[in-house]
Parts: sequence; structure tokens; C-alpha cells
Amino acid sequence: MSGHSKWSTIKRKKGAVDAKRGRAFTKLIKEITVAARMGGGDPLGNPRLRSAVATAKTENMPKDNIERAIKKGTGEIAGAVYEEITYEGYGPGGVAVLVDCMTDNKNRTVADVRHYFSKSGGNLGESGCVSWMFEKKGNLLVDKTTITEEQLMDLALEAGAEDVREEENEFQVLTAPEDFETVREALQKQGVAFLEAGIAMIPKNTIEVGEEKTAKQLMKLLENLEDYDDVQNVYANFDIPDEIMEAVS
Repeated sequence: MSGHSKWSTIKRKKGAVDAKRGRAFTKLIKEITVAARMGGGDPLGNPRLRSAVATAKTENMPKDNIERAIKKGTGEIAGAVYEEITYEGYGPGGVAVLVDCMTDNKNRTVADVRHYFSKSGGNLGESGCVSWMFEKKGNLLVDKTTITEEQLMDLALEAGAEDVREEENEFQVLTAPEDFETVREALQKQGVAFLEAGIAMIPKNTIEVGEEKTAKQLMKLLENLEDYDDVQNVYANFDIPDEIMEAVS
């Protein structure tokens, strides 16, 4: 089971709690706002905004919240101006970590992100130090109990997907970033439901973390980063054996 898939599973479980606290909505509002600012307020002509709105609806975000976020992005109503920035570094065990942020204060954000790395025994690195270990892909996760691998493979490849991988509890459909919306919409029309759908940084290879202490430190780092309001996404190239993962998660 890949590190990306394991971390996705943990985030989904955690996301149910985050949604109750409003944290998930905060991250989605930022994404909608920035997407509208960069590509306009019409989802039909703005794939990034269309994807963000679709995710917000999946999370049951009220329509008024979505429309208000779009208007903030287009400047129709006042709101904070967020800047996108990605930080890179190494976590415990030499695991590569990418941190996508949206912030209205870069000085605050970089200081806080550096603190989280240091506190967990990792270190924040220079731009480009680990990004080469990842590939940007459209990423769609499908519950294995809802469809057979053969069925999904046929539908996904016909829609333009690059690959379908089998994980422990789910299938992972990978696409080129520019084909993500086309594949997503084609699968949805065929009744395929997604556990997760979005553009993600997929690790080219993984580093095994075989010590429970190191794994615990790594999970703490990733969770602290995910909980930080300025962070949108966290990606890491770890692989933790199932028995250790059970003990630390």
C-alpha cells in the first residue's frame, strides 16, 4: 500500500472531524477564492474553479458560501488576498515532504511551517530540493467495493486516464493534469463515485519508515501541517508497514 494512499485514508477519516470544526470549509473557501481570482468566476470556463466547487458540494458546503467565495475572488466583494506558495523539506526518516499553502502573510507562514518541521526532527529545505521526486497528476480514488477493477479499467482508459492502480481498499485512477476534469466527468456520468478527486503530487518512489518512533514523529509532522490554516495540501513519499501504521495512526 503506497504512502500516498495511506495518508489519503488517514486524511479522509480526519476530514470528517475537520468538517465539524469548519476547517475543511476554510481550506475550500480559499481554493475557490484563488481559483476565481486566477481564472474568472464562471466554473464552466474555469476548470480549477469547477473542480473546487464540485469538491465543496461533495462536502455539503452551503451554496451561499460558495457564491461568496467566488465573488471575493473576482473582486465583487472585499476579502483577503491569498498568495500560493509551496514549501519543501525533509521529515523524520528522510521522507520528502511538499506543503502547498495559501497565505496572506508569507513571513508568518514560512516561520510556522519551519517550526513544525524542526519540532518533529525534520528540516525545511530550499525550493526544488524534493519536488523532483513527485509528479503532478489527476488523482481519483474509488472504493473497491463499488466496482470491479476490470470495469473501472475499461471506463477510465476509455475516458483518457493514464493508469488504474489497485490499493488495499481502493482503486487509484491517475490522469494527466489537463485530462483530469474530462476523466472525472466521464466516470461520474457512468455512476462512479469518488472517495477523493483532485490534482495531487504523486511520489515517483517511496522511502520505507520501519521504526515506530520515526513513524510517529512523521505522522505528527503531517498532522500538524494539515491542521495549520495556511496549509492546503501535504504530500510525502513515505511507506510505513501496516503493523506500524496501525500502532501510530
